[in-house]
Amino acid sequence: MPKPRLLRMMRHVLCLLLACLLGAPAAARELEPLRAGADVAFLGLTFIDTSTEGAYFDPREDEAARLRMLERLVEARFTEEGFNLLDLAPVAEEMDRIKNPADCYGCELRMAERLGADYVLVGEVQKVSNLILSMNLVMRDVADGHAVRALAVDIRSNTDESWTRGMRYIFKTHFFAE
Repeated sequence: MPKPRLLRMMRHVLCLLLACLLGAPAAARELEPLRAGADVAFLGLTFIDTSTEGAYFDPREDEAARLRMLERLVEARFTEEGFNLLDLAPVAEEMDRIKNPADCYGCELRMAERLGADYVLVGEVQKVSNLILSMNLVMRDVADGHAVRALAVDIRSNTDESWTRGMRYIFKTHFFAE
C-alpha cells in the first residue's frame, strides 16, 4: 500500500496534469480578429437528413422552413455585426449544381474569390433523429483558405426554438465572442 505522502504527491501530479489538459483548449481558442466591414459570401446552410425518417419519407416542410429561418438569422447577425453580405447572382448557376457548398472540395472558396469576398461562410444542419441534430458553421479566409471561425454544436429536439438556440450559441461562444 502506498504511503500517505506518496498518495498526496500522486494526487497533486494528477491535478496538475488535468489542469494542463483542461487549460490547453482555452489557450488554443484565442481567435484572430475578423476584419470589420469585410465582404462575406454566405453560401447558405445545407440540411442533411441521416435519420431513418429521412430514408423513408419525403423532406419535411417544417424542417425546410427552419433552415430558411436559420439562414435569415445568420444573415441578420452578420449584417448587424458590420459585415457586407455579397450578392450570389454571379455564381448562381454553379450554386444550383452544388448539393452542399460546405462539402464541395474547395468550390466555396473559388466561388467566393470570383465574388471578391474576404470571407466565405457555409454551414450544415444534420438530423440524426427527431431528438438529436448537429449544427455547424464555418468561416474561411478566402485569401488563404484557412478557417477563421468554425464550430459545431449538438442540439436536442427538432423545433424552431432549439435550432435558433443552437445557432445563437455558435454566435455567442465562438463567432462573436468577446
